[in-house]
Amino acid sequence: MTLLASRDEADQAAPPARGRPADPRWIRPSLAALLLATAVLYLWNLGGSGWANAFYSAAAQAGSLSWKALFFGSSDAANAITVDKTPAALWVMSLSARLFGVNPWSILVPQALMGVGSVALLFAAVRRTSGPAAGLLAGAVLALTPAAALMFRFDNPDALLVLLLVAGAYCVVRALEEASPRWLALAGVAVGFGFLAKMLQAFLVLPAFGLAYLIAAPTSVGRRLLHLAGALGATIVSAGWYLAVVALWPAADRPYIGGSQENSLWELVFGYNGFGRITGDEVGSVGGGGNGGWGGTGWDRLFGSEMAGGIAWLLPAAVIALGAGLWFTRRAPRTDRGRAALIVWGGWFLVTAVVFSYMGGIIHAYYMIALAPAIAGLVGIAGTRLWRARGNPAAAGALSAGIGLTALTAYLVLSRQSDWLPGLAITILVAGLLCAFLVFFAARLSDAARRLVAVGALVTVLAGTGAYTVATAATPHSGALPSAGPATGRGMGPGGGSLVIGGQGGQIVRGGPGGGLLDTSLPGDNLAALLGKDSADYTWAAATVGSNNAAGYQLGGGAPVMAVGGFNGTDPAPTLEQFQEYVRSGQIHYFLGDGMMMRGETGSDAAERIAEWVAETYTPTTVDGVTVYDLSR
Repeated sequence: MTLLASRDEADQAAPPARGRPADPRWIRPSLAALLLATAVLYLWNLGGSGWANAFYSAAAQAGSLSWKALFFGSSDAANAITVDKTPAALWVMSLSARLFGVNPWSILVPQALMGVGSVALLFAAVRRTSGPAAGLLAGAVLALTPAAALMFRFDNPDALLVLLLVAGAYCVVRALEEASPRWLALAGVAVGFGFLAKMLQAFLVLPAFGLAYLIAAPTSVGRRLLHLAGALGATIVSAGWYLAVVALWPAADRPYIGGSQENSLWELVFGYNGFGRITGDEVGSVGGGGNGGWGGTGWDRLFGSEMAGGIAWLLPAAVIALGAGLWFTRRAPRTDRGRAALIVWGGWFLVTAVVFSYMGGIIHAYYMIALAPAIAGLVGIAGTRLWRARGNPAAAGALSAGIGLTALTAYLVLSRQSDWLPGLAITILVAGLLCAFLVFFAARLSDAARRLVAVGALVTVLAGTGAYTVATAATPHSGALPSAGPATGRGMGPGGGSLVIGGQGGQIVRGGPGGGLLDTSLPGDNLAALLGKDSADYTWAAATVGSNNAAGYQLGGGAPVMAVGGFNGTDPAPTLEQFQEYVRSGQIHYFLGDGMMMRGETGSDAAERIAEWVAETYTPTTVDGVTVYDLSR
């Protein structure tokens, strides 16, 4: 649990019943410093990660060249197949690339700015219910969460998702002030567009938002239900318009929907990227059905070696914050906005944490960014409330326990990497336990001593997560599986993204300089020149199995490359017959081998059949270590 190092009690007074709280003079410069520091943290050396996740960078490149590719989120400008997500995040990146050219900065900077915007919106939301100091604390916790620094410096859809969900929470807080259906509908719009960034994951916040309004909105039960129905309608319209357009668009005139087996966005939403993530039954998944290769489930999953570094630092504090906050507001009026805020952030935290802990399908460490705003909101609200109530032994005890557990968590996480800043773990543990002891007796200390203890506790509990966040920002990340923390080389560790999985129901065979299932390599100079030569005479300069292989060749050669089989190579797009027709009509110049193939019980074998047909029909040559088949001969 973090606490507030304040100027005096007047600066920490609760906000007025409605509207924007009056800020002490020191709040605005403090907020400006927080946002500036966040911007520096997220923007500094941003280009060091290169194309970051080349899968999305290639799609942004395609969107910068073709409006159709932008709208559908196609992997290539010739619109063979889409990425396996709804494309809202790609809209932002593609427009930036259109304005500023296709380069790592134009693609990554929007995510960094989304991070700064998320911190600002979180501050604004928490300030309205718990005061500006609580807002500053919440914003600082979000900015210093390693998973947040990882994703706000990367080009995955998670950055836009978090920004929109925080915006939705802010709108709910505004709606609670005067039972405003307009603000509640805007919250629905924000969540709906969050769906267009990462589909059903956006809806995990809806129970918390709805429950908070149903309990605390200052109007009758009937009006509350009516307002919630309107907001649900706004959510459905904001999310569903795109699904309807894609469903009504003639399939022959749009790209294949990547990640689906039936060329259906509805299948993608409710199957591979929907309930399949919960059950593990994901057709075409790299792990196969039934929790194939995605780690054990359970309450302690978020403290595991893969997840902990990104999010575990303040998890115990958030649990204590929620419990203590609800206990101390148990006798407050129904419309108490402080308790309503705890329901908003606490419900967000609990639902998302439970789903992440027990889902049996695909899950990655960077998903944990979705927990960061909720943890930050809880810590900011309850931390300042408990500090103000430190004369109460129960409040002092809860605050002290939060600080001690945070120090212990930091010690345990840092001890797993004993070769990185080896003295930091024990220093935080000792300082944290000392601060926890002093905070329990803070009400008996002088003003000067109390402020010193507050500052020491604040610095101590943020030291571990802060150091890990800075290390995350200083480490270049690439590939499909980035992890928070200091550089440890490629692979499952921080900074890396390369991974070969042989999971239940599938065997992945990969090789060659082109990359593989979860990583990407740019082509050598000779191959890049070959792909660019005469590319205007073909619809696709080349084709290869797997989206990450195609992405590297496309970014390096600058011309459309068909991703046969989509991301995993298991989508039936194109079929062998369709591919043969493309070749006969002179639309594909080269086929690039040595890529990735998935064979197993799930998904289509069309990509495998295409690769075999090409190898049997055409004579291979080798360019920069890559097997090349000239399909024009």
